[in-house]
Formats: sequence, C-alpha cells, structure tokens
Amino acid sequence: MTKETLWRVAVEAPMKEPLTYASAEKLERGRWVHVPLGKRSSMGLVLGNAESPLVETFKIKTIKNSDDELPLLHDSFVRWLEWLSDYYLYPLGLVAESSRPPLKRTEKVRKSKRAPVIPQLESDTPPKLTEEQSQVIEAIVRENKFKTHLIHGVTGSGKTEIYLRMIEKTIAEGKSVLVLVPEISLTPQLIHRFARRFGDKIAALHSQLTDREKTIQWWDVVEGRRPILIGARSALFCPQKNLGLVIVDEEHESSYKQDEKLKYHARDAAVMLGFFHNCQVLLGSATPSLESWFNGKNGKYQLHQLKKRVHTSHLPEVEVVDLKLAKDQPQDPNKPSWMSQVLYERIKKTLDEGYQVALFLNRRGMAHVVMCNSCGHSSECPNCDIHLTLHGRSHLVCHYCDYHENFKTKCTACHIGELAAIGLGTEKLEYDLKNLFPDKKILRADRDEIQTRADLESFVAEMEAGTVDILVGTQMIAKGLDFPRLKLVGLVLADIGFNLPDFRCTERNFQLMVQMSGRPGRSLELKDAKGEVIIQTFNPEHESLSFAIRHDYEGFAEQELIHRQALLYPPHGSLISIRIQSSEHSQAYQLAQHLGSRARALQNQFAPYKSLEVLGPAEAPLAKLKNQYRYYLLLKGTQKPVLSKFTRQLIGDESWVPAKCRIIVDIDPLQLL
Repeated sequence: MTKETLWRVAVEAPMKEPLTYASAEKLERGRWVHVPLGKRSSMGLVLGNAESPLVETFKIKTIKNSDDELPLLHDSFVRWLEWLSDYYLYPLGLVAESSRPPLKRTEKVRKSKRAPVIPQLESDTPPKLTEEQSQVIEAIVRENKFKTHLIHGVTGSGKTEIYLRMIEKTIAEGKSVLVLVPEISLTPQLIHRFARRFGDKIAALHSQLTDREKTIQWWDVVEGRRPILIGARSALFCPQKNLGLVIVDEEHESSYKQDEKLKYHARDAAVMLGFFHNCQVLLGSATPSLESWFNGKNGKYQLHQLKKRVHTSHLPEVEVVDLKLAKDQPQDPNKPSWMSQVLYERIKKTLDEGYQVALFLNRRGMAHVVMCNSCGHSSECPNCDIHLTLHGRSHLVCHYCDYHENFKTKCTACHIGELAAIGLGTEKLEYDLKNLFPDKKILRADRDEIQTRADLESFVAEMEAGTVDILVGTQMIAKGLDFPRLKLVGLVLADIGFNLPDFRCTERNFQLMVQMSGRPGRSLELKDAKGEVIIQTFNPEHESLSFAIRHDYEGFAEQELIHRQALLYPPHGSLISIRIQSSEHSQAYQLAQHLGSRARALQNQFAPYKSLEVLGPAEAPLAKLKNQYRYYLLLKGTQKPVLSKFTRQLIGDESWVPAKCRIIVDIDPLQLL
C-alpha cells in the first residue's frame, strides 16, 4: 500500500489559512486538485508538503484527485498569488480561483456570429522613432532583469510605439508579454494597432468576451500559441509561460483598482508579477499617479520622459471660460444656457472647417436632480442615500443600484408643485445639440449608450471614419482614444468632482482635464491646424485647473505632494480603510463603535501601534447604498508592515461580527465615498 503524504492546499473558500489533506498520489506545488470540504467538493491549489500534526485530534481527509486538464502553475506565479493574498488580506484559495479559465476545455462551443476577438488586419510599417523614443528604448534595454520603468510622456508623444518595439524584442527572445489597459474603452484601437504589427501572436482577455471566448483565448496563451496577451486587469491572472515583459498602459487609471472581493490594484500587482518573474515592467502615462511619480523621483522606479508630440510640435491651446462672467456677455439666443458664447462660436468654426468636436461631461442623463418648485422635495433612491437622475425625460434612475421609477411631474410630497429638472447630463447635451445643429451627426458615448463590445467598436469606427461631427461623452472618451480629425474639445463643466470629500479628488480632476485636453490635434490629418480646448468652469482659480491649462504635470505633482506630506497621505503614508455595513442602521453603528474601541485598545496594548492614526468611525459620505448602511474606520501609518499586522489583529477571525453585518478591508483604497 502506497504511503500517504500530507499536503497544504489553498481551497476555494473563505479560509484564512491553507488546509491539510492526505494523498497517496505524487503531487507537486502548483497542481490543482479536487478535495472534500464539509459536505461538498471544492477545488484547491497545492502549496507544498504539510507537517504532521503533533496530536491527531481530527481525521485528515484525503484529496479526491488531481485535475489533469489544468496546467501546473509555475512557482513564480504561485509565489505571486501568495503575495496577493498576504498583502490584500484575502483568502489564498479565492485569489487562486481567478487563475483558471471560466469554462472547462471540453465543453461544446456554441456557434456565434460575433466578430473575432483579434481581427485579421494588414501589417503596417513601423514608423521612424523620434530621438526621445530611441533614448527611452535604449535605457530600458540596458536592464536585463526586473526593473520598473515609468514612462511619463505628454499625450501623443508615442508611448505605444515604445511598447511595440519592446514587445518585438521580447518575443524575438522566445518570451511572452502581458499588456494591461485600464478597461474596455481602450481595447479596440489598441488591439487593432497591435494586430497590424504582430498578427496572430495576440490574445485578448476582457469583460466583453463570452466565457467561451475567454476560455479559448486563455488556452492559446497558456499553451504558448499566442505569446502576447492584451487585457483589462483580470488578464494578470492568466498564468503565462516564460513571462519576459509586463506593460501597464495609462497606469494612473482608477479602473485598475478592483472594488469588490479581492480589492487589488492591477498596477501594483503587475509590478510584483514582474518581480517574481524577474522581468521588466513598463508603466506609461501622461499623468502618472502620485504614487508612481514619487517612486520615479526617489529612484524606486526608473523615470523616462517624453516631452514632445510625435506628429506635431505643439500641444493644444487651452482657454478657460469663467461661467460666472460669461452670463453677462452678449449671448446668441438660440444656444442652450450651458454653452458659453465662446464655446458656441468655436464649435461652429470647427464644424465649418470639416473637423470634429468632442464635448466632455462626467455625468450621465438629462438632469442629476428633479426638485419640486413649491416645497423643494427631490426624488431620492429608496435603496441609496442619493438623488435619482432623470433619463429620457421619462424615468428616474439610481446610478448605484439601478433602481428605476417613472418620472411624474406632479410632486408626490406636497401634491401642489411640479417637479423640475435641475442640472445637466450627457443626454441633455445630446438633446440640445441636435436642436442646435440638426444637420450634423451627433454621437453620445456613455454607459447608457455603450454597453457591449459591438457598441464600442462601432463608436470608435465611426469616429475614425470621420462620419461623426460632434461626440458627447463621459470619462469613457477621455481614456487613450485617438481620433485623427478631432480638433476641438470642450469640457462643459469642469467643476464636477472639484469638491468631493476625498483627498484624491484634486488629482483625479487634474488627470481627467489633462487627458481630455490631450485628445485633439494629435494627427497629421489636421495639417497645420492646432488642437483647441475650451474649459468651462465656475472656479477658474482652482489649483488643478491652473496646472492643467499649462500642461504642467510636474508643477502639479510637486505641489500636491507637499499637501499630502502634511497629512501623511499616500505616497508619504499608507492607508487601510475598513468599511462596516449592515442592512440595519443600529447594527452598523454599534459595530462601527465597537471596532473603533477595539482599535484604540489594541493601540494602547502594543507600543509599535501607537505611531498609527485611527480615524473614525464615521458615517460614509454615501451613508446608504443598495440598502446597506455604511461606516468607515480609516487607518494611517508610515510603515506598511505594522499597519497590515495591526489590521490582522484588529479583525481577527471575525467570529465576533454579527450575522447581518460585514467588515470589508481595503488596502490602499482609491476612494472613500
């Protein structure tokens, strides 16, 4: 009889530690297995041999069998999964679960008329590199082991061509490449550009693919048929063989942070993936996150800068319109009230010249509030502490829980007054523009209009073909898209987001304004015509705006870092947020108070914890979402290991948490709403 060996297995369940199982089968670290767990069966990842217990107080269960279909995970990849679990305080088995394809390989493929994931396109000729691009590539190539490179380049400076040249070199060496993009809005144009250069060597993974498409792409990557993987943040979990280069495009984007379950940041996880595989990591952005910029300036990352555009010697001209003063200027009676006379005249001129216009407003719908003109009552979501947004002049929607109700003009509170729309959204912009320019093609790009991969690809294709005259959109149109005939960009109301109760709001606003200002005037098709940007605002003196006008990222970063240092906010300090929530307000409040008391007692008990700051508990700015009442406890400190250890001890085994309550830990939170 073959002697059984004990193994440590990370099971796919909310277990803080691996479990011990026995097996007579010869296993190895990184092998997937099926194991009994309670009354059911579970998948698990073998981590290595387990020590025999000193006292056998329970019967050790036996591994059912190993999974012959799934590949053995390389040790570098398993160590990365272990790091994710440890750093983000999340069960390792649930972390590892993400590194399997969504479907079994043997399941039947349903016939579909969907477009291919990677289109077959004619190859193109690589452009001649600029002097700046050549210098950056030479500096990166000099490193032949793990190093994180931050490429800070103005919009249109040719960061993507640097990626392409480095990918070419890496696959020529027989290694694979991972390219992360922030979300689906970047995927079609980028994939087309890569497909022209690398043909059938590319795979893609993102949320708009079916599970079958994801599974096929996954196996093409894992078995080495396609050495280049392009994808959104979840592509990190595809276990590529012989990884030689990791690229994170638009590394500043907040969509790299996952908000649910494993709350990881894909940029930071990508840097560590490169570390464990001993390969280079490229981070690129025109507006780097302050964390990455800080790392670049202090030498943790190698900083490279591209200060010139590839196709033109000048950045767009930026003009600020003070909306407080604009209303006193002579106005064309035909134009809508949200449009300044300056913006109106510039739009007409641009359209007359045959170029495209893009108007940016980071708010969907017709109006963000409807209010009674008699009693002041406004329609609010019954599930969330938020006003309902008017859509289509006929229904009210909550953008958080998707609650809908019909819009009734008669006030339901006083039964006398009528509800009037207040504020502005992209749908309202589109409606007004169609009335103002009835002979022009107007396209709206927001989450209401762009919901599928086909929608997105159609929108990009129409803009590239020049059949659209005016594009209206939310931040979806600010992210890395490149339209050759776009000459004028208008930021309709830059003030949205200026005063949110979040220390990152100034940084986010600056990034959005610079990224949006970088869309026009990028192409040779504009010949000698300069790109133009009009920014409408009630706060022209706002600090993020003054730097954005001058395209002065370094000046902004220097000033913002001084503000952050005074309060030990990242990157000078580290944050962990703990959200306490319950469907019952009293339970959420009591648990929040109890957790705050535990935190302060723990600080008093152990000297190393006295350097930490415990802020709160306090009601969340969005105090109720999806019928959950929410409180925050914020932990702040300069030593991440001490902060992490404190959090582990504070939460413990969670056996003390009431059944209807949840405690959700977020390491390095990006938003605190």
